[in-house]
Amino acid sequence: MEERIFDIKLRKLGIVLTEKMKEQFDRYFELLVEWNRIMNLTGITDYNEVNEKHFLDSLAIVKVQDMEMISTVIDIGTGAGFPGIPLKIVYPHLKVTLLDSLNKRIKFLNCVIQELALEDISALHGRAEDFAKKGEYRERYDLCVSRAVANLATLSEYCLPYVKRNGLFVSYKSGEIEEELCKSEKAVSVLGGKIEKVEKFCLPESDISRSFVMIRKDRSTPGRFPRKAGLPSKEPLQ
Repeated sequence: MEERIFDIKLRKLGIVLTEKMKEQFDRYFELLVEWNRIMNLTGITDYNEVNEKHFLDSLAIVKVQDMEMISTVIDIGTGAGFPGIPLKIVYPHLKVTLLDSLNKRIKFLNCVIQELALEDISALHGRAEDFAKKGEYRERYDLCVSRAVANLATLSEYCLPYVKRNGLFVSYKSGEIEEELCKSEKAVSVLGGKIEKVEKFCLPESDISRSFVMIRKDRSTPGRFPRKAGLPSKEPLQ
């Protein structure tokens, strides 16, 4: 049987899928396309493109973080489950929380979780600003990830409150980010973090450029953050 392009590209990241994982990714793709007919989950529905631009992209975090060293992950603004579900498939030991503000997406995510027989993963409906105030979620995670489209100052206010001290927030970014990085430095510091590393790369065998911004949480986030719903995006910390 001919090896799939997806598997070849994953191997360049040091990832080898089991047969079960391959079946899970294929079923995930089927569900994504099926549900996409009735709700807007993704503009990408071609099999190879989904494998590359959603699944491979989600897993590329292994370039900057050994996922075997992580136990708990929260994915803020997860949308159709990226990067949280691909990470859970490949690293089943992870305890994963998916958070999204649209309930119809949560219904889709719960369907995927059930169909793929994933354990130790939950999908929460709500705003990042609200759940970050709850003791069972605040500063409870080794790693927070987000592919959400927002400036880094805003994302940091959404995400850093969830991260344990010495844990990481990793933002998936594309395009030029130098100006955004400069504008976010104060916000990151106020929220208890420090930009530790920026890794720029192209996805294996493609010209799709990506950046990972790694923010280390070295102090607790002050209790007043995040501010009330809507403010982090309307008035980013300067």
